[in-house]
Amino acid sequence: MTQTPYSRFMLLPRIRQSSVAGRPPRARLRAAAVAASAAVLVLGPLAAVSSADPAPAPGPNLPVALAAAVQRDLKISPQEYLQRADIAQRLGGFASTAQSKFPQTFAGAWMDDAGRPTVALAPGQGHDEAGKSAQAAGYTVKNVAKTQSALRDEKSAFQQWLSGQPAAVAQAVRGVIVDQVNNTIAVQVQKPGLPMPGFVDPAHVIVMPAAPAGPPQSDPKVQPVAGATSNSPRAGGDSYASVAGKTQLVCSSGFNGTDRAGNVVNITAGHCDPNIPAAGSPNSPGMFELLPGSHVGAQLGTFQKSILGAQDYSIVKIAPAAKDRFANNLVRVPGNAPVAVNGVANPVVGAPVCKSGSRTGFSCGVVNAVDETVQVGDRNMTQSFSANICALPGDSGGTIVTGTQALGISSASSVADFPICEIPNLIGALTGDAPQLFAQPLNKVLADNPGLRVRTN
Repeated sequence: MTQTPYSRFMLLPRIRQSSVAGRPPRARLRAAAVAASAAVLVLGPLAAVSSADPAPAPGPNLPVALAAAVQRDLKISPQEYLQRADIAQRLGGFASTAQSKFPQTFAGAWMDDAGRPTVALAPGQGHDEAGKSAQAAGYTVKNVAKTQSALRDEKSAFQQWLSGQPAAVAQAVRGVIVDQVNNTIAVQVQKPGLPMPGFVDPAHVIVMPAAPAGPPQSDPKVQPVAGATSNSPRAGGDSYASVAGKTQLVCSSGFNGTDRAGNVVNITAGHCDPNIPAAGSPNSPGMFELLPGSHVGAQLGTFQKSILGAQDYSIVKIAPAAKDRFANNLVRVPGNAPVAVNGVANPVVGAPVCKSGSRTGFSCGVVNAVDETVQVGDRNMTQSFSANICALPGDSGGTIVTGTQALGISSASSVADFPICEIPNLIGALTGDAPQLFAQPLNKVLADNPGLRVRTN
């Protein structure tokens, strides 16, 4: 199986000026190179709004909308989805232990296209012991040339080499990943003929043409409703408006949680904050509810911390009047039954994942790359992961789960210029050029913010 990465070109988010003055604030990656553009997903038409919560489906069953997305996108049963997600997390735990215990032989781990867990080992101290441990756990062992540590060193060496190159070269490189499946690093470039260091395999320097662009979309006109309020629960995937003065952005709620002080929070995307420098100050932008008819309702909270650069996340402190509405562990398509989050997971290549966003609802795919560096506009996201899932503007900040565990926050898309997902999905089915969703790993957010917790069962 061969994996190749996608090139990305930035599409700036559309920013709408409010009419309210003074309002407070995979196919797995294929051998054939394909075109894609990375665009932050902020501000899309309001396909749905918050509504009262139906009860989550009982037992191991998934809510109907999520089960339908699993069967449609992954072509497996909901039970197989849950089983593969569980195996992937156990594989990820094994990989973490193996990397620590057998650093001179461990070379990566992934789920193959059939959902079989695979562990790669290079020649070195501990090879036989590591192989026996992997086989005892039920994993297939693949012998390769380079350890995971060596591949990471090559990725770092490439980034160091790139930092010393002329601007014309540096700006034409779109990203670099550790390709565990092919036991190499893969470099994404905008044009052919670029110089490369000798340790980069030319077969894994991927040149992409410009991506097709869909017709432009008009932004919704959001009008305020004085005193409008709601008492319904707020779940991951529900839409909201972020407001800073006259500037408004439309995004999707992320995972509900609490911070180290016990404050109720929501974890969403950093680029959904319309005034990042003001986060946590008295002038912090606000998160507002979106009501039927595209009206801005009550303020739900304020952006307390927003990061946009190597990572992309915001922590929104929920207002006292709304905190009970966020006291749940639910993820949903607005207006449909939710799934209850029961833990936090780590991204594993090949693991099945599903995203929820207020624009496009539930859609599913598999993780293509982890520990990925990708250029988005004038910044590089590092330690991100990607999955072959379509997402559109308005899905930003929404939740990504694997099985019923929280995994990540939707950040950027390769197909954000398209008006509907059916178009890039059809192109992907015909060509193998699947849409790509780039995500902020939730475990990195939690690690950066001691005491921050996601609500679980």
